[in-house]
Amino acid sequence: MKEFKTLVRELHKAEIEVILDGVYNHSGEGNELGPTICFKGIDNPTYYVLKGSQEQPYRYYLDDTGCGNTLNIENPIMMRLVIDSLRYWAEVMHVDGFRFDLASILARVKGGFSNQSAFFEAVSNDPILSRVKMIAEPWDLATYQVGNFPMGWSEWNGRFRDTVRRFLKADAGQVRELGWRLTGSADLYGDDGRSPYNSVNFITCHDGFTLNDLYSYNQKHNEANLEDNKDGTDDNNSWNCGVEGETDNSKIIQLRRQMIKNALCCLFFSLGTPMLLGGDELMRTQKGNNNCYCQDNEISWFNWDLLKQNADILEFSKRAIAFRKRYTIVQERKFLSGKDMDGDSVPDIAWFGEDGKELNWNNPELRVLCYQLDGSEKPSELGNYHLFFILNADFNPHTIKLPQYEGMSWYRVVDTSLKSGDDFLPPEKEVVLNPPDNYQASPRSVIVLLGKEKAD
Repeated sequence: MKEFKTLVRELHKAEIEVILDGVYNHSGEGNELGPTICFKGIDNPTYYVLKGSQEQPYRYYLDDTGCGNTLNIENPIMMRLVIDSLRYWAEVMHVDGFRFDLASILARVKGGFSNQSAFFEAVSNDPILSRVKMIAEPWDLATYQVGNFPMGWSEWNGRFRDTVRRFLKADAGQVRELGWRLTGSADLYGDDGRSPYNSVNFITCHDGFTLNDLYSYNQKHNEANLEDNKDGTDDNNSWNCGVEGETDNSKIIQLRRQMIKNALCCLFFSLGTPMLLGGDELMRTQKGNNNCYCQDNEISWFNWDLLKQNADILEFSKRAIAFRKRYTIVQERKFLSGKDMDGDSVPDIAWFGEDGKELNWNNPELRVLCYQLDGSEKPSELGNYHLFFILNADFNPHTIKLPQYEGMSWYRVVDTSLKSGDDFLPPEKEVVLNPPDNYQASPRSVIVLLGKEKAD
């Protein structure tokens, strides 16, 4: 306890918050045949959700968690245990919030999900817990509740993950959905008073492929888990760029690095709260294993030698984070309206087709998305500026016609198709476009242009 409190205190001194991963949905006992190591055998109906019938006794565990059992949060005794535990971590250990594993389990009412459950009411009425961050993994094996948690809760946005993955590997029909995800998912969080902040955007997490493996493998490779490769999800939306696994083909290696940079751009330049999986900035690999919870070895360990080997990806990640901090319009906590909110005749967000005209959202074959953010909508020391984003998931180049503004020039900041160093330019090193009215977007690339006053 002392060591953990010291850790939290030192992290707070460094202005780093501590979010505790709370697994209050299952115990480690497995099913009704497993060993007794927790609540099993004490009072099964109180602590576990059971199933059965008049013919079969209610001693069989319901498994909506994938771990053999499901804790019975509807029972007041189990509820009290969970709330007391959360209060301890928040009040005594001073953590700043919680991320709840399979959080929809906690909100069961008569077996179904309810955003007005007793658990949510207990949290919102608690003088301690109502003041800390609450983040849901909003699904379990039986239900998918992205967008359905109550006011005050943030959510891992699984629809952001899936849409970005599908778009970047050039699946058809993704552009309309991508527009929602890049702008904070107002369709999920706008109706109940939440904001883009409540959308925790991610592309990879501790479950599933790393970002490196997302573009190195078409299928999972969990043979080392000794379950005949049957464990782990098959729904990965991954693409190996032409060869399964490691390769010495320089073109494929370059393409994979470009795809990783594309994903980092989508993550850090979208409205919402970005979440980066530790190690993705180093191109950490799990050799295609997407369920390595049982691997305490090279499969799951961090190889810090990758810091030097993949220094370009690390630098790109640093610059993406710095860009997000600098251009505060991408941190906007209000949903964008498509209207001019500051009187400069430029809407806060505008969408464009590659010809510079209105975007055809209904084109199922569209694989290029262009949009502009008006930076002056969120006042900063940078003054008036525009950001123009080009996301080209197509395997063909596209010439993009750019809007023109009097007294303003377009400068290239990001182009993931260029060599390292030129692919992400630091502030005041941006390159002015010539010609000024269009940009050639290379295949499978992300481009970010900065519109600012013309240099003398």
